[in-house]
Amino acid sequence: MPENPPVIAGTRIGHVHLKVADLDRALGFYCGVLGFELTQRLNSGAAFISAGGYHHHIGLNTWESKGGHPPPPGTTGLFHTAILYPTRAALADALHRVMDAGIQLDGASDHGVSEALYLRDPDENGVELYWDRPEAQWPRKPDGSLAMFTHRLDLEDLLRQRVA
Repeated sequence: MPENPPVIAGTRIGHVHLKVADLDRALGFYCGVLGFELTQRLNSGAAFISAGGYHHHIGLNTWESKGGHPPPPGTTGLFHTAILYPTRAALADALHRVMDAGIQLDGASDHGVSEALYLRDPDENGVELYWDRPEAQWPRKPDGSLAMFTHRLDLEDLLRQRVA
C-alpha cells in the first residue's frame, strides 16, 4: 500500500448519523438527557441535533431500523460515538444528567490526555462523553510520543467540578 502524506490539520469528524429503532426514544436520550437541541425533524423518520447552534452533530434515523434490534456481539460496526465537552465542569454536568436519568455507566476512565465516561444509548450504541486536558498536560514518553493510559476516574471528584 503506497504511503500518502497525512490528512491536513484541521480535518475533523463533522457528525455521526445513527440508525435507531425508535426516534422519539432516541431524542429523549440525546436531547432530554444529554441536552442536545433538535435542529430539524423530517417526516421520513429522521432528526438532526446540535450543540451550540451547529446544523447538526448527530443525525438519527429509522429508515432501515424502525423497531429493530442492536447488532449481535461478534459483528462489525460502530464501537461508540465520542462526544467532546469543552471543559471538565461541562463533563461533570453531563455525568450529573446521566445519573439523574438513572442511566448506568459502563465505565469511567482517566486516560491521561482525557477523562471519559462510557455508557449506552437506548439502542445499545456505545457513547463516550469526555473532555481533553490541555495538550501541555498530556503524558509523554522521553521521546515525546504519547503515553496514554487507563486508570479509574474518580467520579466524586469530577462531580465536585460541576457548576450548579
